[in-house]
Amino acid sequence: MSRFSVTRSRSHHQWRSGTVGLMRLLGMLLFISPIILTSGACASSQPSSNQDRTSRAPTPPKPYVNASAPSHSPYDWRNFGETKQNWQLNDRAREWRGLDRTALNLQSASALIVDEQGNVLYSKNARTVRPIASITKLMTAMVVLDTGVSLNTRIRIVEDDRDRLKNSRSRLRINDAVLSRREMIMVAIMSSDNRAAHALGRTTFRAGTPAFIQAMNRKARALGMNNTQFVDSSGLNPRNRSTAEDLVKMVRAASNYPLIRETTSRGEMTLRPFSDGTALQYRNTNPLVRSSEWTVEVSKTGFINEAGRCLSMQTRIDNRRLYMVFLGANGRLGPMGDSNRVREWILTSNGRTTAAR
Repeated sequence: MSRFSVTRSRSHHQWRSGTVGLMRLLGMLLFISPIILTSGACASSQPSSNQDRTSRAPTPPKPYVNASAPSHSPYDWRNFGETKQNWQLNDRAREWRGLDRTALNLQSASALIVDEQGNVLYSKNARTVRPIASITKLMTAMVVLDTGVSLNTRIRIVEDDRDRLKNSRSRLRINDAVLSRREMIMVAIMSSDNRAAHALGRTTFRAGTPAFIQAMNRKARALGMNNTQFVDSSGLNPRNRSTAEDLVKMVRAASNYPLIRETTSRGEMTLRPFSDGTALQYRNTNPLVRSSEWTVEVSKTGFINEAGRCLSMQTRIDNRRLYMVFLGANGRLGPMGDSNRVREWILTSNGRTTAAR
């Protein structure tokens, strides 16, 4: 056999050996990759000695769920406010043409009333950037729910959850109170508990609170909230800022989450966060949800000195769905007073003199 034939035979043998080896390697990778992916996805739900660390979920996929306009409306709320047309009544809004906007005198520093078609019924400083206080917690709840992390995981309130900025109070005692993640969300968005909101931000992602704040701001961008910034999960920091226009988008997005709708529209609830079974009763910080004259579907209040009294909600008046945002009101019931003024304004303009639900 010639030297050329021997060389070619050897090269052919080496090529076949290399090909077989590569095929075996690929087969092995295909076999073990589902195991690796499954074990990684389950890592956050497996118990360990550190209860708070076990509740941290992996970074969620992008884009976030529910980031687009609600499915039951053709209107793209991410673009709300970007063109002058958003500030005008469209042809489908003939029922609003009788509204006298000069007859409505609201006390809040910023206010915006919008129907579900994006028609602006009333606007006052709607693009002014202001602190939003605990309205922040709606975004906190949405980010947690977007991750798909287990809502049954038990989370303990620890020293890190204490508010050292405003020294706000909480009945969830340090190192004693333990609630499921679902209950933490409920306490945070219904009764505005700051320790619960901080615990959610601390335990949702493996990277802790900083990763959570980043997710909040990514979610804001996805919703078209371009004048909004979040720096904490509770709203205690006055650098949590937004506009009434952006908050309409946030309330609208929050209405896509059944847990948020069910929790923020209820009047009260009872939880047992302590090992001795002691019951704590919580009430909604928005008293309108307990009024027979109101149908509130989504709601969140807020207050710190820098923000004043704030309220954002989705409600129904005269069988029409409306979004209301009030920022910078004075007095504990300032936003509720403005809400009642809006309601009477609409009913009077429509020739109604009795409550409509």
